[in-house]
Parts: sequence; C-alpha cells; structure tokens
Amino acid sequence: MEILGGPLFAVAGAGESHGPAVTTIVMGCPPGLWLSRTAVQRYLDRRRPGSNKHGTPRHEADQVIFLSGLYSDDHARLLAGPAIRLEVDGQESQTEGYEEGYTTGEPIAAIVLSTSKKSQHYDQFAGPTGEVRPGHTDLVKYHQSRGFVDIRGGGRSSYRSTISDVIGGSIARLFLAEQFGTVILSSICQVGPLHASRRLADHFESLIRGSQDLRLPAKSIQAVEQTLTEAEIHSIDPDFAREAGELIKQTRIQGDSIGAAVEVVAVNVPALVGEPLYDSLKVRLMGALGGLHAVQSCEIGAGQAIVARRGSENNDPIRRTGYQTNNQGGLIGGITTGLPLVCRVGFKPTSTIVKPQQSVRKNLDEIDFELKKGRHDPCVGVRAGVTLESRLAIELLNAVLMHQTRHIEPANFKLF
Repeated sequence: MEILGGPLFAVAGAGESHGPAVTTIVMGCPPGLWLSRTAVQRYLDRRRPGSNKHGTPRHEADQVIFLSGLYSDDHARLLAGPAIRLEVDGQESQTEGYEEGYTTGEPIAAIVLSTSKKSQHYDQFAGPTGEVRPGHTDLVKYHQSRGFVDIRGGGRSSYRSTISDVIGGSIARLFLAEQFGTVILSSICQVGPLHASRRLADHFESLIRGSQDLRLPAKSIQAVEQTLTEAEIHSIDPDFAREAGELIKQTRIQGDSIGAAVEVVAVNVPALVGEPLYDSLKVRLMGALGGLHAVQSCEIGAGQAIVARRGSENNDPIRRTGYQTNNQGGLIGGITTGLPLVCRVGFKPTSTIVKPQQSVRKNLDEIDFELKKGRHDPCVGVRAGVTLESRLAIELLNAVLMHQTRHIEPANFKLF
C-alpha cells in the first residue's frame, strides 16, 4: 500500500499514465480551510505536460475536479465546478464538481482526466518479447507483476502519478500559509555541468539576516516568485536559466537527456515540529523527496559540503534572537528551528532517449534497443519543482498535526 505522508495528513492516488484519469484521496485536512479549485489548479498548471517548452511535448489540460470533502451554505458557489458527464448504453448522467468551499475534515476526493494518450507508441514494449528501456521500470515491473502490467507510458510508474502529490500538497501548503504564513518555493540550481551562481536558500538567509526577523514579509517572497516565473526555466538565477535552457534544447536535438538538481526551500516555517529520532522530520523529508521519480540524491541544509568542514565551521552560532546561520537547513535533530527548511534534490537524466542502447527483451534475449515512438522530457528536473514543494508541504503539515497532539486543551472536548 502506497500512501504519501501520514498518519494524520496523508495522500493516496490511483491511475496510470494512459488510463482514463488519475484519482486522489486527501485524508486528514483539518476542517475550516477555505479551498478553491483555482487555487489548486495553479499548482497543477506548473506540473502539467506542455507547461514548459523544455519539457515533454505531451499536452494535457489536467483540470482538477473535486468530488467530496468541501461544503458551503452558498450552494451556487460550491457547485460551480466543472460539469461531469457520463454516458452508458445511450443514457447520459450529469452532475457538477465542487468549485470552492470549506474543508469539512472528511476525505477530499479529486479526479483529473487524461485526454492526450498515444498508447500505440508503446507497442514495442508489449508481451514477454517486449523490449526493455534501459533505466526504466519495464523489466522489474513486468516480472514483479507476473506479466500483468500496464506498459503504456510507464503505467503507474509514470511521472503522471504525481498529480496526486500536487493536489495533496496544494491543500497542505494552503493550510500552512493560512495558519503560519509558510511559503514553499523551488529553484533549479544545476543542469548537467552548469551551476547557478545564485541560490534560493542563500537569498532568503540574507534577507533574514538583514532584518533580524525569522519571518519574511509577503512582499519579499512575491518578488522571488516573480523572478522564478519569468526565468527561462524555474530558477532564481536568470543568466543560468538561459544558459541551461539552451543546453537542454541542444540535448533534445541530440536525442539524449540530461540531469538536474533542484533546491526546495520553505520559509516562515513553524518551529518545534518533527520527531527526534526514527521518525524525524529529516528522515521523512529525505524519504519523501528522495523517493520521487528519477531522484538519485537528497541533501538537507549544507548537504555534502559539510564533509570537508570542521565543527567550528559547520555549527550554527546561537544568540538570544536565534540561530545566526542555517547550515543545518532548518532542522536540529529532526525538529524545526523556525529557519528556512532547505533541501537539494538530484535527478538522473531522463531514462527514455532516442540514442541506441544495449538492452534485452523481457524474456532476457539481448537486443540493440532503439526507441521507435514517444514523447518525453529531455530534463525531468524542469517540471519537478512543484512536486518536490508538494511533498515537502505534505510532510510538514503532518508534522504540525503530530505536534499539536502534544497540546491537549480540555475545553476542546466539551459538547455542552
């Protein structure tokens, strides 16, 4: 059973790359959050295929439809969502999805239809003599499932399954923003050998150091968001973004793919959440971010750079006003300090490429593999930022709710 987050806030999903739809169940959102479909759609638009010219050429509208977990006495606003039509044996049924309302505390169900499918592109992978794409799950999933696996577009292993991550993460980040002013952003900081000269974490740390206040104002955060949105690829360093965009373009022309690193930073983070040991927030974040499709590395704070340091260089000095630096990335012993949560995630080059490669058929006959058809990202990191942000939001909200269980208020347990 695969559930993201939990036990108090959790996301479950279902659906394959070329199936009819991706369905999502979000469990544990506290009641009383005003949730609109357009607020969640904003993040899905960043994730969807075709949203960036350097990503996959597959185009999907990816419009979310909410089916449960919301309510408002204003039924006109509640039921103003997309129309849902079903025709069976010539008889048509129709209803409306939810557009906006308050969360009720019950499970929130959502569906996103898949409409741009070219399943014939995957005929070369069908059956026991089907060819295996190096770097993909084709071989292991085929034998794990005893041959009963959906081969189209990678099936459930497709990046399309992250629709559920983004829906659940959007709800989590909206709740965190309302309660704490928490904002979660990401910036591509490396593509192949190219490194950004500006880092998101460094920028926020300089703002905090300059103000002597852990909380950043909305105006400062919005300026960063605008820079990220306007760049060639989602990066705080526009010069790097232009150079990296050109490198991705040339890589696509060559029929190859390239890796990337993405920095994820949460600011205005509530302090003191997370467990200290086996289920620490550090463990949860490294698992959630490191477990995303194509991820091969995950660092917290200064990451690998700390190996070459001495303790006197790496320890964050403390004064009455708080920690003076953030080498630990906002976590001490798996518990938040209130400083920005900082993670860096490394993505391997996209496995599906046009260049010839050595491979096998599913019966292990050796072949020289060449891709016949398909639509793929030359650099999977280009669209990954919003999914990383979403996974971080899910784990952070779950940690907040776990922390709240330590503070019992008897007045909340009275009916009359």
